[in-house]
Amino acid sequence: MRIFSNLLSLLLLAGVSVQADSLTLWDERPAVNWQKEGYPIGNGMLGAMLFGGVPEERISFNEESLWIGDERDTGAYQAFGDLFVYLEHADAENYRRELDIRRGVHTVSYTVGGVNYRREAFASYPQRVIVVRFTADQSGALTGRIRLTDAHEGKISVGEDVLASKGSLKNYIYVSRSAPLAPHKVNLSYEAQVRIRHEGGSLNRSGNDLLFRDMDQLTLYLDAGTDYVQDRSQRWRGDGSMKGLSERLDRVVKMPYEDLLREHVADVQSLMDRVSLDLGPSVNAPTPARIKAWQPTKDPGLETLLFQYGRYLLLSSSRPGTLPANLQGKWNDSNKPAWRSDYHIDVNLQMNYWPADPANLSECFEPLPRWLDSIREVRKQDTHREFGTRGWAMRAENGLFGGSTWNWIWGGSAWIMQNLWDHYEFNGDEQYLRELAYPMMKEVCEFWLDSVQELPDGTLVSPSGYSPEHSPTKGRKSERGASMDQQLMWDLFSNTIQASEILGVDQAFCEQLQDTRSRLLGPQIGSWGQLQEWMEDYDDPKDTHRHVSHLIAVYPGRQITPRETPEWAEAAKVSLGARASGRGLDGPGWAKAWWANLWARLYEPEEAHDALSNLLKRINKNLCNYSPIQLEGNWGYTAGVVEMLLQSHLGEIHLLPALPAAWADGKVTGLRARGGFEVDLEWAGGKLTAATIHSLKGHPCTVRYGDRIEQLNLKEGKSAAVFEAANH
Repeated sequence: MRIFSNLLSLLLLAGVSVQADSLTLWDERPAVNWQKEGYPIGNGMLGAMLFGGVPEERISFNEESLWIGDERDTGAYQAFGDLFVYLEHADAENYRRELDIRRGVHTVSYTVGGVNYRREAFASYPQRVIVVRFTADQSGALTGRIRLTDAHEGKISVGEDVLASKGSLKNYIYVSRSAPLAPHKVNLSYEAQVRIRHEGGSLNRSGNDLLFRDMDQLTLYLDAGTDYVQDRSQRWRGDGSMKGLSERLDRVVKMPYEDLLREHVADVQSLMDRVSLDLGPSVNAPTPARIKAWQPTKDPGLETLLFQYGRYLLLSSSRPGTLPANLQGKWNDSNKPAWRSDYHIDVNLQMNYWPADPANLSECFEPLPRWLDSIREVRKQDTHREFGTRGWAMRAENGLFGGSTWNWIWGGSAWIMQNLWDHYEFNGDEQYLRELAYPMMKEVCEFWLDSVQELPDGTLVSPSGYSPEHSPTKGRKSERGASMDQQLMWDLFSNTIQASEILGVDQAFCEQLQDTRSRLLGPQIGSWGQLQEWMEDYDDPKDTHRHVSHLIAVYPGRQITPRETPEWAEAAKVSLGARASGRGLDGPGWAKAWWANLWARLYEPEEAHDALSNLLKRINKNLCNYSPIQLEGNWGYTAGVVEMLLQSHLGEIHLLPALPAAWADGKVTGLRARGGFEVDLEWAGGKLTAATIHSLKGHPCTVRYGDRIEQLNLKEGKSAAVFEAANH
């Protein structure tokens, strides 16, 4: 392998590039490390990490609602278990494992003793199950055993053609400095089942295993679930039965495998194929070798792959009717995961959904507002108990049932409301705005209206805030008027005012917001030209902390822009340049992804591309963001690529606002713009050569490219090319 990697490096340096399938990850050896090398599949509810071993295939699986915790304590996302398949052979030749993200199919192939073996695995969203199939090109070649494990000491049962685990999460607690030792008040029951179908050979029970011998084909159908219901009035639990799980498996095992696969591939492709991106050719080499040898001019296809991988991970972990993607998506193999694998709202959960709409996966956003709506009353009670205000706020750590521990993040709930408003901006769904987004936005506004404090000059500031994981000075953990809070209040009030006007409701409340917004302390420029993180000028120019929460007004907000507020934008560049330098470059991938989005909004393409490049160079062999696996880095990367190619937050569609030199030639189709538009672009030599705007809602729009502007008034379903004269 070392020889191959060295050869690849020489080929790259020489400029030799071989076109490969641009949407496939692959390797010449099985995975050993779960988070760094395993390949993920998922259908929103179920997630599995596959290893592709030859004598042993490990399928580490999870289900989205397997949580401990309650309405006071965050608890933690849990691990479900493993499905092992042990095969009676080794010494494989011609080994290859791959993940085709356009089809959502994981494949392993190899040769042993002249027999060619193949496995396929996928997680079907239409059927809500995981399917794994083992085949060989000679009859009777499959012999081995199957074992199911349980991460919570549940009861394992073995039937004629089924393995099952069943248990309860009672008495499991997450022990940490910020968690109580008392038992949780919500104790879910759970169950997993594996059904087996085969052609040829025999299947027999042996203890807790099922033995298979001399088979032609072996197909496993895996499903898992809990008795969780997303309804506080039912105390978050159903009747404890897993009837739906058994019924699904009863139906699925009767379907022809080819039909299952065809249906699954069509479903994944219906989402993945909405957006195509071409930044140049891909090198035909194992993914780990490509990462190790990567240079942007030699393997631009790797950047395309990582962009599309973020879209794949989102559609695999967040679908309509499921729960939101957490810190690890739906892939977690520990009962004591890093940061609880929870819903962190000091950038992480927000970043998870940054690419949903702009990268044309709008329906994947649906679980987020639905979950927030389910925990509103829990958060209201906790907030009133703590602060005596109306509305609600959140702490940094948040669990499935609304429990929230560790530090209060004063601006966190306002920040997540920004996601909810942005979703409306892209889709224009007034029913969603009226029934889900606006009621929550209004309640969070009420929290701030009851919380702001007036300075002697009449200016309004937050009473006690801080930038996540970053205090103003040693010995002072919080500060009045923290810039993050001030910017988020401005953003929240602005969006809620606009929503109120669209819906034609709450005029008096809207006027109160307008008055309060006009009195907020605005962005401040400090002694070394920086955008201040605090009301007082405490900032250290040598500080390389990974969080840049005082730049929310640049991205994902819209208060600071180079064209409308150039002095603030220049100060933001100074702050970001200081943070994203020196030791800061060794920071986590999610931070680099955020920097890329910020640089793009500031029209600094080379800095944006450098941030993405630094993320890519330090990514895991399976392209999952490291530190440990935190997938918001992947989703932030995808959002950053879009932001460099297309922006629409200022009431116009801005084409190629931050195109770096490394992407001098390229093409993208299917990106989404606010107002209900899809955009296709082509460029060469760093210049736009073709652009088409597709209207989805029939709204007028302004389109910008550099200093050029065109006005369009397209009917719904119509398209038009723009800047044609400028491109010739």
